[in-house]
Amino acid sequence: MISINVFSEEKAWSKRLKNKDIFFKKICKAFPKKYKFLNKKVTFTLLLSNDKNIKKLNKVFRKKNKSTDILSFPLDKKIKIKKNTYLGDIIISYNYLDKPKSQDLKSFKEKVTKILIHGFLHLLGFDHKKNKDYFKMLKEENLLFKSVQSKIN
Repeated sequence: MISINVFSEEKAWSKRLKNKDIFFKKICKAFPKKYKFLNKKVTFTLLLSNDKNIKKLNKVFRKKNKSTDILSFPLDKKIKIKKNTYLGDIIISYNYLDKPKSQDLKSFKEKVTKILIHGFLHLLGFDHKKNKDYFKMLKEENLLFKSVQSKIN
């Protein structure tokens, strides 16, 4: 079973997502079977952050002095799913996803879901540095999003 530990350091997340834990757990629960890791305990951590803090992390860990929508930190480069597996950490910037400010809640939730899926796939070893890897990852992202989409609203 896949589980997610959700932490928040940005108050604005609560304006859009009243119960963040339930929202993100619902996403993970809606993953297709191959990503549910049945009969195993697979965990990752999600930090709901902001542009200021994600910029600091991006500078320290990726040597890029700018904010970004998401950062993923896989625990291992080669993921082997065992009985108990910790995948790593994901950090998402509220400011990045809350654009335009006029977007409705449904659009915001879809954007958050897509970016969470993107980060989750990075934790599993997917990447998009090469064109063929980009298309492989995009295909997986779309597959996961279709599986989750109807269950997030």
